[in-house]
Amino acid sequence: MTSHPGITFREGPAGRRAGVIGGPDVWEVIEVWNDNDRDAAATAAAISLPVGLVDAAIGYYLDQATEIDAWIQRNREQGADAEAAWRRRQPPNKP
Repeated sequence: MTSHPGITFREGPAGRRAGVIGGPDVWEVIEVWNDNDRDAAATAAAISLPVGLVDAAIGYYLDQATEIDAWIQRNREQGADAEAAWRRRQPPNKP
Protein backbone atom coordinates (compact mmCIF):
# COMPACT_ATOMS: atom_id res chain seq x y z
CA MET A 1 0.00 0.00 0.00
CA THR A 2 2.96 2.33 0.49
CA SER A 3 3.90 1.82 -3.15
CA HIS A 4 0.37 2.70 -4.25
CA PRO A 5 -1.29 5.41 -2.14
CA GLY A 6 -5.05 5.31 -2.48
CA ILE A 7 -5.11 1.54 -2.91
CA THR A 8 -6.22 -0.90 -0.25
CA PHE A 9 -6.71 -4.65 -0.17
CA ARG A 10 -9.94 -6.47 0.58
CA GLU A 11 -10.67 -10.03 1.56
CA GLY A 12 -13.79 -11.73 0.27
CA PRO A 13 -15.24 -14.99 -0.97
CA ALA A 14 -13.37 -14.59 -4.26
CA GLY A 15 -10.07 -13.91 -2.48
CA ARG A 16 -7.88 -10.92 -1.77
CA ARG A 17 -8.23 -8.09 -4.24
CA ALA A 18 -6.99 -4.54 -4.71
CA GLY A 19 -9.46 -1.69 -4.36
CA VAL A 20 -9.57 2.06 -4.33
CA ILE A 21 -9.94 3.42 -0.80
CA GLY A 22 -13.61 4.25 -0.35
CA GLY A 23 -14.44 3.04 -3.84
CA PRO A 24 -14.66 0.05 -6.14
CA ASP A 25 -12.14 -2.68 -6.83
CA VAL A 26 -9.25 -1.75 -9.11
CA TRP A 27 -10.43 -4.21 -11.77
CA GLU A 28 -13.78 -2.39 -11.93
CA VAL A 29 -12.08 0.98 -12.39
CA ILE A 30 -9.86 -0.45 -15.11
CA GLU A 31 -12.83 -1.93 -16.98
CA VAL A 32 -14.48 1.51 -17.07
CA TRP A 33 -11.15 3.14 -17.98
CA ASN A 34 -10.76 0.75 -20.93
CA ASP A 35 -14.37 1.40 -21.98
CA ASN A 36 -13.64 5.16 -21.92
CA ASP A 37 -10.61 4.99 -24.24
CA ARG A 38 -8.28 5.05 -21.22
CA ASP A 39 -9.37 8.57 -20.32
CA ALA A 40 -9.00 9.09 -16.56
CA ALA A 41 -11.30 12.14 -16.42
CA ALA A 42 -14.07 10.35 -18.32
CA THR A 43 -13.65 7.32 -16.08
CA ALA A 44 -13.85 9.47 -12.95
CA ALA A 45 -17.06 11.08 -14.21
CA ALA A 46 -18.58 7.73 -15.18
CA ILE A 47 -18.08 6.18 -11.75
CA SER A 48 -18.28 9.33 -9.59
CA LEU A 49 -14.75 8.97 -8.28
CA PRO A 50 -12.08 11.66 -7.93
CA VAL A 51 -9.56 11.62 -10.78
CA GLY A 52 -6.77 11.12 -8.24
CA LEU A 53 -8.25 7.79 -7.18
CA VAL A 54 -8.72 6.74 -10.80
CA ASP A 55 -5.05 7.61 -11.33
CA ALA A 56 -4.16 5.49 -8.28
CA ALA A 57 -6.03 2.53 -9.77
CA ILE A 58 -4.30 3.05 -13.12
CA GLY A 59 -0.91 3.19 -11.42
CA TYR A 60 -1.61 -0.06 -9.59
CA TYR A 61 -2.81 -1.63 -12.82
CA LEU A 62 0.33 -0.62 -14.69
CA ASP A 63 2.40 -2.45 -12.05
CA GLN A 64 0.04 -5.43 -11.67
CA ALA A 65 -1.62 -5.80 -15.08
CA THR A 66 -1.53 -9.61 -15.05
CA GLU A 67 -3.38 -9.75 -11.73
CA ILE A 68 -6.02 -7.19 -12.72
CA ASP A 69 -6.50 -8.64 -16.20
CA ALA A 70 -7.11 -12.03 -14.54
CA TRP A 71 -9.83 -10.48 -12.30
CA ILE A 72 -11.46 -8.88 -15.33
CA GLN A 73 -11.38 -12.13 -17.29
CA ARG A 74 -12.70 -14.18 -14.36
CA ASN A 75 -15.60 -11.78 -13.86
CA ARG A 76 -16.46 -11.77 -17.56
CA GLU A 77 -16.50 -15.57 -17.57
CA GLN A 78 -18.72 -15.69 -14.48
CA GLY A 79 -21.07 -13.18 -16.07
CA ALA A 80 -21.25 -15.21 -19.26
CA ASP A 81 -21.90 -18.39 -17.26
CA ALA A 82 -24.67 -16.67 -15.27
CA GLU A 83 -26.30 -15.37 -18.45
CA ALA A 84 -26.14 -18.81 -20.07
CA ALA A 85 -27.76 -20.37 -17.00
CA TRP A 86 -30.50 -17.74 -17.07
CA ARG A 87 -31.14 -18.33 -20.79
CA ARG A 88 -31.47 -22.08 -20.19
CA ARG A 89 -34.22 -21.40 -17.66
CA GLN A 90 -36.28 -19.25 -20.04
CA PRO A 91 -39.33 -20.78 -21.71
CA PRO A 92 -38.86 -21.69 -25.36
CA ASN A 93 -40.08 -19.18 -27.94
CA LYS A 94 -43.34 -20.14 -29.61
CA PRO A 95 -43.53 -19.68 -33.40
